[in-house]
Amino acid sequence: MHSMQITIWALALALTISAALLDWRSRRIPNLLTVPGLLLGVLAHGLLSGWHGVLTSLEGAGLALVILLPLVLLRGLGAGDWKLMFVLLGSFLASGVMALAQMMRTGRVVETFQNLWILLKGFFSFGLRSHPQISLDNPKLMKLPFGVAVAFATVICFCAARFVA
Repeated sequence: MHSMQITIWALALALTISAALLDWRSRRIPNLLTVPGLLLGVLAHGLLSGWHGVLTSLEGAGLALVILLPLVLLRGLGAGDWKLMFVLLGSFLASGVMALAQMMRTGRVVETFQNLWILLKGFFSFGLRSHPQISLDNPKLMKLPFGVAVAFATVICFCAARFVA
């Protein structure tokens, strides 16, 4: 790897691990962390690959926005989560494993799948409207620190890029 690529990975790892720690403690990823992180990532890719790097970075951020924005609007995912996305698929896989483990640990498997079914029915019936009881705003519902999954996926992707390639 070139030194600039290592710098980009280091910045991505620092950002995602910082966000994971904040998300783990407060279940929030502040804009003060994610917005400068996005801008720094675009700038770093621009320095590494010129305008092509800037375009690629913006395309990646746009893809994460398009895929995750419906969940943010339904209040099923925090806005900081979609702005933090570097490794979307790995993050989904890691968060799925974390969610299954947490559901089994707390004995809320049936309740969680019932809530998912209610949200799906509501989406197909009413579109992008949040459910009054099944959202991030309900303190009684189980919440998952998605930033932790993002950080884990970023570390895995870094290791794969650094040591496998």
